[in-house]
Amino acid sequence: MEDGVDLTIIEAVLFDMDGTLVDSDAAVERAWRVWAAEYAADPAAVLAVAHGAPAERTVRLIRPDLTEAGVAQAAARQLSLQYDDLSDVVATPGTPELLAALRLPWAVVTSADVRLAKARLGAAGITPPLLITVEDIRAGKPDPEGYLRAAELLGVAPERCLVVEDAEVGVTAGRAAGAQVAALKGVDGDLSIADLGTLTGLLAAAGKARA
Repeated sequence: MEDGVDLTIIEAVLFDMDGTLVDSDAAVERAWRVWAAEYAADPAAVLAVAHGAPAERTVRLIRPDLTEAGVAQAAARQLSLQYDDLSDVVATPGTPELLAALRLPWAVVTSADVRLAKARLGAAGITPPLLITVEDIRAGKPDPEGYLRAAELLGVAPERCLVVEDAEVGVTAGRAAGAQVAALKGVDGDLSIADLGTLTGLLAAAGKARA
């Protein structure tokens, strides 16, 4: 038991992508800064709400004056800025070791579209057994639909899933799904972890306790 989280009941792990499995923060911020300049938006205000959220949600928050067609176009533009910006995209510290040691079913649930998700995961050398993107659901984070969908496809009850996140919108989504949430970067989750290497040890200890 860590921070009130019982890892011995965990039967699947659901990972966020950007900032959690994949170190893409610099690429994300570069794209949003360019987008902010193009759409006459304050880059600081954009970055304050963009991390972990679907592009359309951020566009709506920053440019509420846009029509639905305008929102879709602006979101598509933002994603297009990211597709080929992979030069410094790598796995986050501890990710390769955690995934190599993980004996539980796992999935990636991301606010990216499938093209961007596959590009970034590929750049980081990660091949998830299940990938849920914003294109697979009707409502993105902070809505729980993505995490609920992943749990359903893995055949595991949401309350027996551990969601791993680095952004508040993702933590909100995980909790709304009924999962326990491990959080990085000082974000307020049910379990605080410094990096994914920390989680490797905790899950290994939980596995021994179950046995």
